Amino acid sequence: MPEELNATQDKKEAETWSLREALLRTLYDLASVAVSAVVVVLLVFVFGFRMVGVVQNSMYPTLEEKQSLIVTAFMPNVKQHDIVIITKPGEHDPLVKRVIAVGGQTIRIDFQVGDVWVNGVLQDEPFIREKIKTKSIDSFPLNISRFVGEVQVPEGSVFVMGDNRNDSHDSRGIGCIRNEYLLGKVMFRIKPFGEWNVYKTTP
Repeated sequence: MPEELNATQDKKEAETWSLREALLRTLYDLASVAVSAVVVVLLVFVFGFRMVGVVQNSMYPTLEEKQSLIVTAFMPNVKQHDIVIITKPGEHDPLVKRVIAVGGQTIRIDFQVGDVWVNGVLQDEPFIREKIKTKSIDSFPLNISRFVGEVQVPEGSVFVMGDNRNDSHDSRGIGCIRNEYLLGKVMFRIKPFGEWNVYKTTP
């Protein structure tokens, strides 16, 4: 009788230990998956994507101050109308701008009527706040003489402007931006929630 009780007790203890072992193994597997997921997310955001806040209104009405954007550093082919994050030596903060022309293209700005021409084609720009007004651009140095006639964008560079043309520190003042100073391309907006698409007005 005592032997039967001992055998039953041993069996119960073995079953209890098996359950504990299975639970611990499950918890370990879940923890491993969670840690791996966190590492992957961190790697993606550190090396591929990042969140950038808009700190000025030079891209209004497309983007507004205090909005948040997801930006990718993978930019195999930057093209016209892409929204990019740029930096320049001496600049304090990265700038959010729109690519107007890429390397090899020519650009002409008609400061009398505010039109922009790329490769001889008048640009359809439904995303801008208003056309360029020469007299209202006083927030940054502007040498209009550099835009007399067509100007060719050097290879490996881009010409950028803000959608808020009359309040934007951009290539009209700081010149073309070499590709090495492009920090990333804006993919979509995450704040305010639900307003994801930043390219809905792009022709």
